[in-house]
Amino acid sequence: MRTNDELVPAEERPTEAVPPRMTRTRLGIFVATSVVYAAIVVGVLTTSWPVRFDWQVMLFRPYKQWPEIHTFLDYFVVLGQRGPTAVAVAAWLGWRTYKLRTMRPLLVLGTSLLLLNATVGAAKLGMGRLGPHYATAVGSNEMFAGGDIFPSGHTANAVVTWGVLAYLATTPRARRIASVSAALLALGVGMTTVYLGTHWMSDVTLGWTAGLLVLLALPWFEPAMARADVWLQEAWRRLRARRAVPALPVALPAAAGVSLGGPRGPADDDLPVREPVGAGSRATARVADGRPHLPPRPHTARSERTPVTPTGSRRPPHADRLPRTAPLGPAAGRGRAAA
Repeated sequence: MRTNDELVPAEERPTEAVPPRMTRTRLGIFVATSVVYAAIVVGVLTTSWPVRFDWQVMLFRPYKQWPEIHTFLDYFVVLGQRGPTAVAVAAWLGWRTYKLRTMRPLLVLGTSLLLLNATVGAAKLGMGRLGPHYATAVGSNEMFAGGDIFPSGHTANAVVTWGVLAYLATTPRARRIASVSAALLALGVGMTTVYLGTHWMSDVTLGWTAGLLVLLALPWFEPAMARADVWLQEAWRRLRARRAVPALPVALPAAAGVSLGGPRGPADDDLPVREPVGAGSRATARVADGRPHLPPRPHTARSERTPVTPTGSRRPPHADRLPRTAPLGPAAGRGRAAA
């Protein structure tokens, strides 16, 4: 008999029962991406060929070359905006959290966004580059001028937010689809910012590398996320146990004139007190008002009662009646006639 795993295509079977680890391949990609990141930063700081290419694209003014797509791209660029994308992905991962009974999907999203804000935000404020619309001199790198566009936040956010879906995929097919979709979205968002003139081309390339570095670094944080998952689930169980309402005892109504036990208070002085009855005693228990209260006696089942024989009448005897077995005489006849 074929098992369920054999009936499922190989590319649709889950391949990772445990979170991803920092393998040598992943570490090599991380190092190579870090080198590219550093090369872009150095190229912009030294006003070399990345800056010259930035000015060529800026003076080309793509938004004037193809104005008919301007409105569409104004909406499309929202796919890289942090707020809307984080809400959309968090809603999906929240449903996955409920189905899988684990907080890991939301913890991965939260950790990635925290890393993104810390690294990209620090680079933006530290290098202070101005955007194309605020450039002061043709050919300058516009660094350390109080700006905050280097690297591109929209581009890095698109890489991280949509890339988390590929990172959490459990089948090869789902991982490929999510990876290609995230790459296309990040590519489109980055080029859209260049088209709109809000970013230099070097801002976008640095945003791609910054987002990829965050995704590649996530396996280093998996142990911490696993501990946080255990702690949160335990805290949730304790909270539910604390909120559980205990079953209250049902209050039974006390019989009139009978105390249910326990210490008597001032309000109980007017109530009658039952006198205790001995274990083998046939005496009746009396209450303070003088009315007798018979102790409980065993009840005889119907099958144990003495059967009634057909001999004799079950009616009680009467002084004016004669038994049916007595013969009828003249006096009896006169008396019946007179009646």
